[in-house]
Amino acid sequence: MENQKTKLMIIAGPTAVGKTSASIKIAQKLGGEIISADSMQVYRGMDIGTAKITPEEMGGIRHHLIDICEPEEDFNVVRFKDLAREAVTDISSRGKLPIVVGGTGFYIQALLYDIDFTEYDDETSECVRSKILERFVGDASEMHRYLASFDPESAAIIHMNNKKKVLHAIEYYEITGRKISDHNSEERAKESPYDFKYFVITDDREDIYKRIDKRVDAMMSAGLVDEVKALRARGLTQKNISMLGLSYKEIDDFLNGLIPLEEAVRLIKRDTRHFARKQLTWWKREKEITYVDRRDFKDEEAMTAFMCSVF
Repeated sequence: MENQKTKLMIIAGPTAVGKTSASIKIAQKLGGEIISADSMQVYRGMDIGTAKITPEEMGGIRHHLIDICEPEEDFNVVRFKDLAREAVTDISSRGKLPIVVGGTGFYIQALLYDIDFTEYDDETSECVRSKILERFVGDASEMHRYLASFDPESAAIIHMNNKKKVLHAIEYYEITGRKISDHNSEERAKESPYDFKYFVITDDREDIYKRIDKRVDAMMSAGLVDEVKALRARGLTQKNISMLGLSYKEIDDFLNGLIPLEEAVRLIKRDTRHFARKQLTWWKREKEITYVDRRDFKDEEAMTAFMCSVF
């Protein structure tokens, strides 16, 4: 058939909702390969703090866009979109189903609606980002207040402690002179080049929070502090975009003597819960989404069977 769109499945949802295990079951049933839409799992050597999937957990399913760059490199939505599009084309060409899995809604949106970022170039972006970090000395509250002064819509949906997204929104404004919220609204109005089904997995909020706390405790037991020490030994600081990720900045603050370890752990849990809430707020603004509430199914097998049947 002429102009037939490439089929694509999206599996999104807040952190710790169980996207990984569900996506592997679905990929096994439908003959798919997974494209990670996680802004942190792209970095090599950042495994514990990102809850990165292990080879054993992959269940024989090929994964794309994991461990593709060094933490000294900047990874942004422009680079994600280009690499994800290449992965979709490659997977489809081999008769497999591309399944995009992750919690970074902006990345998914960029791929799904082919958002245009022609205003960007790497050199300008890096220069502007460095100046912003120097101006605010990494102060999250000051950066967020500045964002709210020119783009209150974005400030309302990006939590103050999500420094990566706050920084990106400011960077976009300073490069283009436009609010990123306006840009996103315009781009969401586009028709997608894909024949897609977009699932967002949800669950009882308190259950998600309990899983987040349990995951953070597991990260600490697995050696998160040592992982951050190793990154610091390479010369990484919070001037690197990778070190602004949840769990990394808090442990880095502890190692810099700014807060005790117990406080760092408390902040990681708190900020991750805030992040999960903001993720859900993001998807409320998206279109053509099918919400899948775990509480509506007897188990994960029943839930994934439903998702496969709808697709």
